Amino acid sequence: MSAEQTTPLARLDHTAVYASDRRLSAEFLAAILGLRVGAPFGPFLPVDLGNGVTLDFYEKRDEPVQPQHYAFLVPDEQFDAMISRLEAVGVTYYADPRHTEPGRTNDLFGGRGAYFADPDGHNMEIMTRPYARP
Repeated sequence: MSAEQTTPLARLDHTAVYASDRRLSAEFLAAILGLRVGAPFGPFLPVDLGNGVTLDFYEKRDEPVQPQHYAFLVPDEQFDAMISRLEAVGVTYYADPRHTEPGRTNDLFGGRGAYFADPDGHNMEIMTRPYARP
């Protein structure tokens, strides 16, 4: 067996999340997911997702932030608490990615899911079951 065959597949380590206010965005997401914001690392403010991946919030002030989609696989027993946190801060959640079904969750793939916008309009998703892939 060659060295290439014994090396594990590539894994995501971190990604930058552009924000108009890195602290506001990092603290918002960490609060909803029940996580903590880490210490600044250069221009980045990390949120450790607990699986070896960090979201590194980076302030982008020279042009508007272009919204992206971020999906989080969350434990089923924590889903209701996350929905409650969204409600407590007055953030509407939706059953669908186009945000046409407010205040509802979905039951895709035998789990539960919801979408919501962060302070910069990133389309965040929480789901308790991964998408079925062919």
